[in-house]
Amino acid sequence: MATISKRCHAVLPSAGMGVRLGGDQPKQFRHLAGKPMLLYALDAFFRCPEVNSVWIGMSPGSNPLIHDLKSRYPNPTKRFEFLETGGPTRQQTVLNTLAAMLDLGVDPYDWVLVHDAARPGITPELIVRLITLVKAQEQVDDQQQALQSGGLLAMPVADTMKETTQDAMRSQTTIDRSRLWQAQTPQMFPLQVLHDALDQAIRDGANITDEASAIERLGGQPLLVEGATRNFKVTHPADWDLMELVLSERR
Repeated sequence: MATISKRCHAVLPSAGMGVRLGGDQPKQFRHLAGKPMLLYALDAFFRCPEVNSVWIGMSPGSNPLIHDLKSRYPNPTKRFEFLETGGPTRQQTVLNTLAAMLDLGVDPYDWVLVHDAARPGITPELIVRLITLVKAQEQVDDQQQALQSGGLLAMPVADTMKETTQDAMRSQTTIDRSRLWQAQTPQMFPLQVLHDALDQAIRDGANITDEASAIERLGGQPLLVEGATRNFKVTHPADWDLMELVLSERR
């Protein structure tokens, strides 16, 4: 299928509890710098003309939260779906959401951009950069009849990296960082390809921590597109405080 006919869909798995951050509700719904953290990512995707729809994978029984979020977008500019597809792990939530999208008629050749709701520092410019470069690379790969396997935002590692002893208490060796990148999101792959890769990885009991790792284990080589420091993941209380500063400055 020609690249130009493939649409782009944002997928935000939002079923996690954010245990390491603490609090009495899932972190993606807690107010950060004036509004629920999830809304920063939603706003970024809504501002991208290249993104045709946005899909949120929620935990079963999330109706009150869904109603509150929908009320903030009374006249959405693109298809906007909340699905109760949350699973026991992030990977299962993504797989369940992709399966629901296929059942609802989304073209299996379309692109999906899976993004962590806990990365509110994402911007429309970063999303467009990823889409543009991955689509350009697909055209090159098609000409070379090579495997086309999408791409992801990531950052070259800047700090010195250490491997620990077995007890993780002491430094054992220094790792060459010249080929190390820190993965971010969104991560962009064809819908059916990613669905099948995640399904196989979960069935095999593989240790996959992001979408790219599921693609890699089947031989794919996702394109690395440089992201931004501000697109870090909010995991611990210190991350929350830092992101609040970042978002407040931007506003």
